[in-house]
Amino acid sequence: MGITPQQFEQLKTRVGGKRSPEPAVASSISSRSAHKVILGLDPSLRGTGYGIIRLAKPHPVAIAYGTVKCPAGWDRSRCLVAISQQLRVALTKGQPTVCAVEALFYAQNLQTTLIMGEARGAALACIAERGLEIYEIAPRKVKQAIVGYGAAQKLAVAKMVQRILHLPELPGPDEADALALALAYAQHSSGFSLSPPKRI
Repeated sequence: MGITPQQFEQLKTRVGGKRSPEPAVASSISSRSAHKVILGLDPSLRGTGYGIIRLAKPHPVAIAYGTVKCPAGWDRSRCLVAISQQLRVALTKGQPTVCAVEALFYAQNLQTTLIMGEARGAALACIAERGLEIYEIAPRKVKQAIVGYGAAQKLAVAKMVQRILHLPELPGPDEADALALALAYAQHSSGFSLSPPKRI
């Protein structure tokens, strides 16, 4: 795995116990770690998962999570409205300051890719209008961060999310993925990641 020169310098600083000589780097790290309430988002036309966590001791706490479910009989336009409306409610309830969204994957079916893009666009527009910073994380990196294995099955991710957040019940697959995204971002913001999420 490759790292940038900037990441290498940060790593040397942490290992050596010295302060970073670059105020800009220190400033960006402190701004990332200032986020205490994180939204994870797994967009899909028929099942958009969302999860909001608050960083706390001794473990992070889930504030709100769920899945925006749109039946197969609904028109796409109706689904996009439902995604926007329900995410606005969740944002008002949880008051997150940053969002971690699953990075796009390239499906073999062009139509599927376009539909996924529509759902993602509706969700991101809703989040961006609130002024949240938005970062994307690749699915494999999320699984690596949460389970320790980049090709982990959805059930393994859900079980680990339940364990980390001390949830009373196993979360559904979409909301589990969303909560995993939020937890992966939290891991990054704590300084334990050499491969930072990409801001969009």
